[in-house]
Amino acid sequence: MAGREEDGPMAADALERVVWALRRTEVAVQGLKEQRLRPLGMAVAHYQLLILVHSEPGLTGAEAARRLNVTPQAVASLVARLESRGQVERRAHPRHRHVQELHLTDTGRAALRAADAEITEIERRVTAALGADGSVRLKELLDQVADAVAGL
Repeated sequence: MAGREEDGPMAADALERVVWALRRTEVAVQGLKEQRLRPLGMAVAHYQLLILVHSEPGLTGAEAARRLNVTPQAVASLVARLESRGQVERRAHPRHRHVQELHLTDTGRAALRAADAEITEIERRVTAALGADGSVRLKELLDQVADAVAGL
């Protein structure tokens, strides 16, 4: 039977692995987030940057890129797009004039509130399916997975 051979390039249990379940979940959640944010004229990447700048005002583009695990060029493009929409502004660092800090504008805060309401609804849906205890346990397990692979 092709594709199911134990000595082939993929073990027979590949689709039963934890990492595959993580990937399936990530794809499902990302897809739902994209679907819910699209009517707001926002992509998930925009939401991620807005929430990051909200939680860490004054963050630089390079710091944002590291936290989002994307290239500085990708963040620069996102910042330019959000800046053109009036959602983010760049301000000169008080001590390093060549460093630009990112800050939300009132428009950005309003866009983030609308987007976060959609993301919160997804969170509620997951929590309802898992129950409060299951949600706490899943978060603990996912934190353990992140810690386990952090040094690899």
